[in-house]
Amino acid sequence: MKANMGKADRLIRIIIALLIGYLYYTGVLSGTVAIILGILAIIFIATSFISFCPLYLPFGLSTRKKS
Repeated sequence: MKANMGKADRLIRIIIALLIGYLYYTGVLSGTVAIILGILAIIFIATSFISFCPLYLPFGLSTRKKS
């Protein structure tokens, strides 16, 4: 696994995941939508920590700066 996510991409994903968590905690999200968005939030957190997005791979995308 080669890192393909830049700092901005990782930060945006973490912010979105935290927002989903907050909306669930306050009761704005419930039911099936809460479950689906909760799974998405977990995926966002996981991919942010490992700096790798599997969906970028088939398309050859990378938001990481070239060094």
